[in-house]
Amino acid sequence: MTELPILYSFRRCPYAMRARMALLASGAVVELREVLLKDKPPELLAASPKATVPVLVLSDGRVVEQSLDIMQWALEHSDPLGWLEGAVLESDWISECDGGFKHWLDRYKYADRYPEHTAEDYRKNAEGFIQQLEDRLSSTDWMGGDAANAVDVALFPFIRQFAGVDPSWWQQAPYPKVRLWLENWLNSALFSAIMAKYPRWESGQPGERFPPDPDQGAPTHA
Repeated sequence: MTELPILYSFRRCPYAMRARMALLASGAVVELREVLLKDKPPELLAASPKATVPVLVLSDGRVVEQSLDIMQWALEHSDPLGWLEGAVLESDWISECDGGFKHWLDRYKYADRYPEHTAEDYRKNAEGFIQQLEDRLSSTDWMGGDAANAVDVALFPFIRQFAGVDPSWWQQAPYPKVRLWLENWLNSALFSAIMAKYPRWESGQPGERFPPDPDQGAPTHA
């Protein structure tokens, strides 16, 4: 499997999710190495000193270290769903998501690590971005307009994380458009496929084919 590009990934990481979504949609096949972020393998550290996921090591040895760059690489090679049409991966939406929103999301999710304020305080700060999404989605089904594009794909894993902090609150929160948009992604076959569970990769061992060979069966979702 060494001739395939190698993707270092962590199943629940939203940055890795957006990369896996683009790779799957593009039809690319990679060797997936599922890693534990608290016990990073030396091969990951050697490939990328930043030591975060996702990291894509191409067959020619080049390293793509950022999730948006992996999305761009995959979709420029093949984009059957048209996700790059009308999409700018350096958009203000993504910049705000990865910047200010992610800052407050981390504190909301791990409020016990940031005792300066309450979880509710952190949530209220994060809600500013959610409200912007609600306003946008009140006039269109997708961030890109009539059809989903790469901006939607880049954003939804982080909104999923926000919604998962307090699901009961989220279900009654005043953001019905964002809730429907998110549910459409979470119920999609693509998302189900990228969230399959793979065994932890052991250093020196081959990784897993992603997506799996249909003849060999799929990983579990349990």
